[in-house]
Amino acid sequence: MSEQANGQGAPRVGPRPLHRPQVDPESAAVFGRPDGVSSAFAPRDALPARPQPVGRPPESLTEAFGGRDGETGLQRPPSGGEPEKGQPDPFWDPDAETDPWRDPGTGAVLGAPAVTERESDAANEPKDAKLSLTGLLFGRSVARGALVVLAVAALLIGAVGGVTGWLIGRSGTALTDGSATLAQVDSNVERPKGSVAEVVKRATPAVVSLEVVVGNGGQFGSGVVISPDGYILTNNHVVAQAASNKSATITAVFNDGTRTKAQIVGRDAKTDLAVVKVNVTNPTAIQLGRSSDVQVGDPVIAIGSPLEYKSSVTTGIVSGLDRPVVAAGENGDPPVTYDAIQTDAAINHGNSGGPLLNSSGALIGINSAIKSSGPQGGSIGIGFAIPVDQARQIAQGLIRNGSVKHADIGANFRSVSATSSQGAQLANVAPGGAAAKAGLKEGDVVTRFAGNRVDNAEQLQVDVLTSPIGKPIPMQIVRGGASQTITVTLQSD
Repeated sequence: MSEQANGQGAPRVGPRPLHRPQVDPESAAVFGRPDGVSSAFAPRDALPARPQPVGRPPESLTEAFGGRDGETGLQRPPSGGEPEKGQPDPFWDPDAETDPWRDPGTGAVLGAPAVTERESDAANEPKDAKLSLTGLLFGRSVARGALVVLAVAALLIGAVGGVTGWLIGRSGTALTDGSATLAQVDSNVERPKGSVAEVVKRATPAVVSLEVVVGNGGQFGSGVVISPDGYILTNNHVVAQAASNKSATITAVFNDGTRTKAQIVGRDAKTDLAVVKVNVTNPTAIQLGRSSDVQVGDPVIAIGSPLEYKSSVTTGIVSGLDRPVVAAGENGDPPVTYDAIQTDAAINHGNSGGPLLNSSGALIGINSAIKSSGPQGGSIGIGFAIPVDQARQIAQGLIRNGSVKHADIGANFRSVSATSSQGAQLANVAPGGAAAKAGLKEGDVVTRFAGNRVDNAEQLQVDVLTSPIGKPIPMQIVRGGASQTITVTLQSD
């Protein structure tokens, strides 16, 4: 142990002796030093001669690895010693002692890059220089002449492409033809007198749309002008809501767009007919035909405003005659009863009150009801119109008196069908009525009325309603299985 003074005079332990194990001859022969070499470094005279540079080294290498001005290396001369007074130190800068890169105790911080810009580049760059388009696309190594050539080439390519596209579009493809022109012929459609188009042209000015507004609600229907005085025939159910409400309004809209107020002249709930009047100068009136001349299969035309589509036209034929129609009344009115013309011309909500015309354009019926397959209602090709012969009598009575009277038998009926008899059976015979005075009793089955066969209660109600008041009419009945004839004189309702 050796003692040596440290900073506080304490003894210091010397190094332990090295243990060098014996090296076998084979390992010594492989890893030992060559003969004559006693250290880890070969003697200078044993080193190969340093190659001498041929010619002057490149300026870049001299600048990077050469010494300072007038010096030959990065270190002090091998002889050691300090540089002469007034001469720069070949290794240490004057501010080396304050250089943080040479101080191992300097903390690591983020700062500016170690490589600074060259003074020449910083001086040439403008203070707020921005990247130009040429610099973005081509960098800064493209000459202006080359840019001009590229621009001219791009313009030429675009021009050639545009001309080529124009030529292709003009010539067309296999499916198109740029020079195609569609020819039209002059209209040579013949519309002889009696054609649907000719009839509609004459009749449409006499057809109106009726807009009924009651409070926040209302309904829509149709009508037809039957007199130059401005009387319009329609259905009772179209204007029934407005009859009992003083604030209700009825507006008639003509085919040319004329709108005018309409007032109720009179209503007949039992036949579902009504007449309203408008104050219009010389309106076009429809021609009244005869429903008694109509035959099954005759062509017919229906005009109206179905679903608010004004002046809509449908065509069809007469599908049946003398179809008894009995329906519930509107707003507490009595049941509707009439002998209808059946047609397959499409009729929908809004057609009510509109005309059913024959092939000459004459009025043969007032469209009133339809059969439908669902609760919403819609045309299924079964529509009914009130015959004009009955409608004319009712309309004339309403215009003259504001109301009409009908025949009444003083009894209710229900349909029956049995092996012995089929027809309308009397029920609830009113005392003092026409049936009671004629000797009819409850349970009697009426099989014929005024010579016409009675198949059901609806048919008998229609026959009674259309019969004259006060005229004796023969009836064939079945009572107790026996048939007999009774004469009844109908009274007024």
